[in-house]
Amino acid sequence: MKAIKTTVAIALAACMCACTSPKKVPYLVDADQLPAEVLQLPAPISDPVLGPGDLLNIEVTGTLPTALAPFNKGQYVSPDGVITTTTSRNTTTQGSGAEVNTQYYLVDNKGDIDFPVLGKIHVTGLTKSQLIETITNDIYPKYVTERPTVDVRLMNFRVTVLGAVGSPGVIQSKNERMNFLEAIALAGDLNIKGERENIMLIRTNADGSREVHRMNIHDKNLLLSPYFNLQQNDFIYVEPNPSMRQNAWQLNSAVGATSAVVGTISSVAALVIGIINLAK
Repeated sequence: MKAIKTTVAIALAACMCACTSPKKVPYLVDADQLPAEVLQLPAPISDPVLGPGDLLNIEVTGTLPTALAPFNKGQYVSPDGVITTTTSRNTTTQGSGAEVNTQYYLVDNKGDIDFPVLGKIHVTGLTKSQLIETITNDIYPKYVTERPTVDVRLMNFRVTVLGAVGSPGVIQSKNERMNFLEAIALAGDLNIKGERENIMLIRTNADGSREVHRMNIHDKNLLLSPYFNLQQNDFIYVEPNPSMRQNAWQLNSAVGATSAVVGTISSVAALVIGIINLAK
């Protein structure tokens, strides 16, 4: 009888070792308790800072379209005064989610773009607003008599999410905006065993330097973090929590066989104990 009890105790201990303690699953706990005056403050939305590898769509428009046509890549004015576009502006690489078009401007490794008429423009380190101001001032009043409207769009605003999420991968944004929670949602949400309190955010700045920050999605103050709103090329990695890491190792054949034997003995022991109790 003592041997049976010992066997049962060993089996129960093995089961307890296989179990994990509950983890903090909810997001932004007690976010409704943040001070009202804090929540009413407008969330900071930074203008993307441009750098090498960025793909830009730049359009110059105004009340003098024929005078401004030479400043738009792929446009020219025919002898009869008609504005003609050389190629289509809508080309998408199948399966990649990224738009590729010779009409766009790719920022080279030196941080420059080659702009029609104006030539090389150094854009690395500039925000979109600053680049708009630079192009506008270079065109007016030197080339046209009215101030033009310059529109700059970042065509490859994307972040990468890897680790313990439902659908890891590269996420593209069409409106140059994405916050931390949006990226997690678009990546299929966190795995139940993903680490919620120590998510890694790696950011590459326009000058090539990198920053590493830790994000706590359980903490309501995440909403107030200066890194809540993401920048292009941000990298998010969700680590497995201790429970997931502990269960990642593989049982060898001997241990597996031993576990099977213990399971069988435990079942038999439980049956014998039941029979003994009924016989009393």
